[in-house]
Formats: sequence, structure tokens, C-alpha cells
Amino acid sequence: MSFENQERASAYWRENIALVLKLLAIWFVVSFGFGILLAEPLNEIRFFGFKLGFWFAQQGSIFVFVVLVFVYAKLMAKLDAKYNVTED
Repeated sequence: MSFENQERASAYWRENIALVLKLLAIWFVVSFGFGILLAEPLNEIRFFGFKLGFWFAQQGSIFVFVVLVFVYAKLMAKLDAKYNVTED
């Protein structure tokens, strides 16, 4: 991995950190927001026979986390290609 200059390296890490923070915010909203804060209103809705608030607390946040891992990998591959720091 080589960068032409320090500005390019800083831009790469700024975009990387911004991506991580966005994905963590999504996970926080799903796990804490839907699973804890909004559990009671969501429990009025049924999902495969389970209350939706319960489902988010037990399963939904895990599923979202797994999806976010794949999204992160795909977006980081694009970011690496953009800054020419791909691994061979």
C-alpha cells in the first residue's frame, strides 16, 4: 500500500472513518433504537409470529450487523480502488 502524498493518505482515512461512523450509526439505531427505545410501539406489530420489538432485540440487530459487514467490505474495496491501495 503506497500513497503518493500525505494529503491523499489523510483523505483516504477521513473517508474510511466517515464510512465506519455511518455504519455504526445505522447499527446503533437498529439495535438500541428499535430493540430498546422503540420496543413497546414495535411490539404492536407481529413479524413471523413474534413481536417486532422483541425480534429486533433478539435477531434483527444481529442480521443488520452481518449485512453491514458485507456492505463495509464492498464499500472499502471501492475506496481502496479509488485511492489505489488495493491488496493483490
